[in-house]
Amino acid sequence: MEKRILIVDDDEMVRMALVELLKPEGYILDVAGSGKDALVKIGENRYDLMMFDIIMPEIDGMELCKKVRSREDYKEVPIVFLTAKSREQDKIKGLEAGANLFLSKPISPDKLLSIISETIG
Repeated sequence: MEKRILIVDDDEMVRMALVELLKPEGYILDVAGSGKDALVKIGENRYDLMMFDIIMPEIDGMELCKKVRSREDYKEVPIVFLTAKSREQDKIKGLEAGANLFLSKPISPDKLLSIISETIG
């Protein structure tokens, strides 16, 4: 069964790069440029993995993560923060917000593919 991933980042170049990296691996990909757009997509689709940036307008990644975790149907779906933030306190806050993994940009494409594959198969 094909796995569906939601990529949420306000930087279009990051979204495009992630799509280019993940599409050849056979994942079904949806993208959102804001937390607000992501919440709409989450209401319309079922995702196997979600990747959030933290620094975004309106609803940041931390708040988005909390909102997603409050939904019964998304309590167990893996959430990965892929962000420019790299301080230990940011990582702690991200995990407390409900993320499964906290990855700092830049990350090697091979490492990211490996982590995603290990996380959702």
